[in-house]
Amino acid sequence: MNDSPPTERTAGPRRLTLLLAVTCAVTAANVYLCQPLLATVADALGARPDALGAVATATQLGYAAGILLIVPAGDSHDRRRLILALGTAGAVALAACALAPSVPFLAIASFAVGVCSPVPQLVTPLAVALAADREREPGRGRTVGAVQGGLLVGVLASRAYAGTLADLVGWRAVYAVSCLLTLALVAVLGRALPATPAAAATSYGRMLTSLPRLARHPLVARVVLSGALVGIAFGAFWTALTFLLTGTYHLGPAAVGLFGLVAAVSGLASPRAGRLAERLGRRGATALLTALVVVGWLVMLPGGGSLAAIVVGVVVLDVGVWGGQVVCQTVLFGLDPALHSRLNTLYFTLRFLGIAVGSLCGTLGWGHGGWTAVVAVGLGAATAGLVVGVLPVRVARDADDQRLADAAGSARG
Repeated sequence: MNDSPPTERTAGPRRLTLLLAVTCAVTAANVYLCQPLLATVADALGARPDALGAVATATQLGYAAGILLIVPAGDSHDRRRLILALGTAGAVALAACALAPSVPFLAIASFAVGVCSPVPQLVTPLAVALAADREREPGRGRTVGAVQGGLLVGVLASRAYAGTLADLVGWRAVYAVSCLLTLALVAVLGRALPATPAAAATSYGRMLTSLPRLARHPLVARVVLSGALVGIAFGAFWTALTFLLTGTYHLGPAAVGLFGLVAAVSGLASPRAGRLAERLGRRGATALLTALVVVGWLVMLPGGGSLAAIVVGVVVLDVGVWGGQVVCQTVLFGLDPALHSRLNTLYFTLRFLGIAVGSLCGTLGWGHGGWTAVVAVGLGAATAGLVVGVLPVRVARDADDQRLADAAGSARG
């Protein structure tokens, strides 16, 4: 890994923006590689299909742990060094997945992949900082939009890529190729990224200890909890979908992966969700988009009786999930800019803990009650997220403002 500041070798603005978008796509994709492979890996390792749910759950738990423990360091450390270190460690973890001899080994290696994958949560504030350094150059908002577009592409395309490659050369090759892609990305980033001094003159420990104060803020708590509940509905669907499509419709990994491309329709709607939040307010936009998640589950209720219903339900559900995430981020980033990295940490930690719980509940539901039980999990979690998201926030203004001021003060330290 090249760790010397590349002051004379940094890429131009447009190339750097594209590179940061690709970085988000590749590293986000690593989190979701396993989902279309679960049934295939179960056959290869001689395990029950529902036992492979532990692999998806471990990956999401690792991702949540990485966001919680590593992303806050982006405010107090050089983000370039963090990104390069995570990329290198993630490649090693992917190699371990490719060589996994058993399900427990694969679950542990997948947890490590998750821990090393919150690179997009570091890249986004880095893109903001680099755009701020180019004040005379227009389109800084477009720069951030392009980077977030890379994240969405990586998540949605990962399943199609993993499923197709597994059909062609086997599931182990999926992890091996992703390992090589990640290593190549690290090499390019080592040459292209500029050094990025710490954004705040404070310690990593103080960053972490301020998180509980932020979490007690009524608005933050409401947004984060609603996001976590919707995450449960999202995780239950994408984990159990593999079992439904392979077990009921007898589709291979490639066909399962193509459902990720079906969900790409949501990418057309998600960028508009921020404007929706401004027009309808937090409660109105949350109500509309979370209701789409509920509707998506209702559309998919026939399950084994209608593949068309699954296709339509995937689109509706993903529009609601990704659009709702944009709304949540818009609301949180309306608070003190000095808190944005930690607000990002709180939101995405709980979000991916929710997805991990959903992966587990979806697996258990499939094993004990089939698709009907999975739908019950998804509907219950999405409905709870809707209720939490639209209830009014009763704020004790003085205590609330002081809590935010205290947390922001620890960053400015």
